[in-house]
Amino acid sequence: MNNSAKITGVILAGGLARRMNHQDKGLVCYRGRPLVSYAIAALAPLVHETIINANRHHEYYQQFGLRVVADQTASFDGPLAGILTAMLNTDAEVLLVVPCDAPLMTSEHLQKLLTTRAALNADVAVAFDGERLHPVFLAIHSRLQTSLQDYLASGERKVQTWLAQHHAVQVDFSASPEIFTNVNTLTELSLLEGRFDER
Repeated sequence: MNNSAKITGVILAGGLARRMNHQDKGLVCYRGRPLVSYAIAALAPLVHETIINANRHHEYYQQFGLRVVADQTASFDGPLAGILTAMLNTDAEVLLVVPCDAPLMTSEHLQKLLTTRAALNADVAVAFDGERLHPVFLAIHSRLQTSLQDYLASGERKVQTWLAQHHAVQVDFSASPEIFTNVNTLTELSLLEGRFDER
């Protein structure tokens, strides 16, 4: 870990996973391991601690030995609510945020988010695959906590609208867009596993 700022990893596992038959996506297995375990492994070398933001099945997530925190409300308000919850539960200067369902993401990729944000002293570094933003892959400074609280309190939820209010830099991952492959349905899960079986 070569960053001077204290960094907390945040895994967003708080959604309802409607397209996954309401299964808890982080606990669905991919290649024999729960999806959330890939996020944990990618974050581990880069952060001082990792927090899992989950609104269901806390007892299962706690088996990974990490702190598990639920949103401030019970209304499943999306990724920003999970990020705010994490901010309220850490004194870290920077949060490194990933979703629970992107098993191809590595520590090397996440380091690029941290390095770019720090180099430009940006509020946020957000992943960009050459065509679109991936606004749940973020390195974000904790100084945005009040802004985020106010934004959610106003009833807003869209991540990109909030990011546009701040000094946000895009981090170019156009050389490896496949790392953002995420698993939203059981069909997508089997297709992803099939791709590896073919290699």
